[in-house]
Amino acid sequence: MAAGKRTRLSTSQRVEVWRRWKAGESLHAIGRALGKAHPVIHLLLKRHGGIAPLVRHRSRSALTLQEREDISRGIACGSSIRAIARGLDRAASTVSREVARHGGRSSYRASEADQQAWESAFRPKTCLLATHTKLRKIVASKLMLDWSPEQISGWLKLQYPNDESMRVSHETIYRSLFIQARGVLKKELIQHLRSKRRIRRSQHSRIFRDSRGQIADAISIRERPPEIEDRAIPGHWEGDLLSGSKNSHMVTLVERHSRFTALVKVSSKDTAVVVAALSRQVRKLPTSLRRSLTWDRGLEMAKHKTFTVATNVKVYFCDPQSPWQRGSNENTNGLLRQYFPKRTDLSSYTQAELDKVALRLNQRPRKTLDFETPASRLRASVASTH
Repeated sequence: MAAGKRTRLSTSQRVEVWRRWKAGESLHAIGRALGKAHPVIHLLLKRHGGIAPLVRHRSRSALTLQEREDISRGIACGSSIRAIARGLDRAASTVSREVARHGGRSSYRASEADQQAWESAFRPKTCLLATHTKLRKIVASKLMLDWSPEQISGWLKLQYPNDESMRVSHETIYRSLFIQARGVLKKELIQHLRSKRRIRRSQHSRIFRDSRGQIADAISIRERPPEIEDRAIPGHWEGDLLSGSKNSHMVTLVERHSRFTALVKVSSKDTAVVVAALSRQVRKLPTSLRRSLTWDRGLEMAKHKTFTVATNVKVYFCDPQSPWQRGSNENTNGLLRQYFPKRTDLSSYTQAELDKVALRLNQRPRKTLDFETPASRLRASVASTH
């Protein structure tokens, strides 16, 4: 028992755990800061799905501990219920119910009554998805299509603009997934989230790293024309090489205006192989969609001049260690990890299979597009240029 007690977290420690977790600290870092083993921290976080519970507080109309102590003293002095109530400036019925609820005049104890009242006042709010069958089924069906909770929430607003009962926040969906005690959405649906983890991580925990080499005669991203920066014109792309296990790779391309994604199978990251595959893919595009390509400093694009000659598409390169300069592509690579987790052997996928994944991604609504899909946005932009 003594060992068990040492693992318990005090109220202040729990508050500190949630503060550090929201700030993006790891389980081990939080454990070291509080002098606890990281499994203890994990147990607390897992119980709540990594989502900090709301801080409880007493209602202003509820009796306080001080008032209950005054009631206890009044009873000990033999005062009537009405006299005690007058002294507290409370209704006699309030004091009468309080005493009756906690043992009557002979057994009333202020501290015990206060603790019992605090515990009995805890009534978890019924989850929206638990009471709305139609909405729950729609949310579950979209999760099975690999839509994110935020995409589902945004799509519902567009689909049911005049029906507020068909609205649910992405936070509520996350809570229903991660807090299994609710028993609303099946835990298997977590497998359809981009990250398969069962505890929600803070957005502050994301750390971007980029350690790339040098490219000869690279044209800096700083020389890109303004029309590329404002995303107003379609046909400007961002690209990268996504890596898997066993030295396997594939090329990812994202169109800046619509966030339309294309995936290209490559047999290796050799620059000749990558440039040849990329050139074939780009030449399939309409002329209006072949304007520019922004890449990072990966040596797979060392032969960028060959690519430009073959496609008439100029290549711009990000600054060293600055992956955020091609943020659309970085974000898409994160989405793709839902289908191709790290340590996946990418060489086992055919081009047809990669095309299916790209299609699924292009048919998912995106918040940055006001919950339109990349496919519909690209079709509309191409049509408007003809």
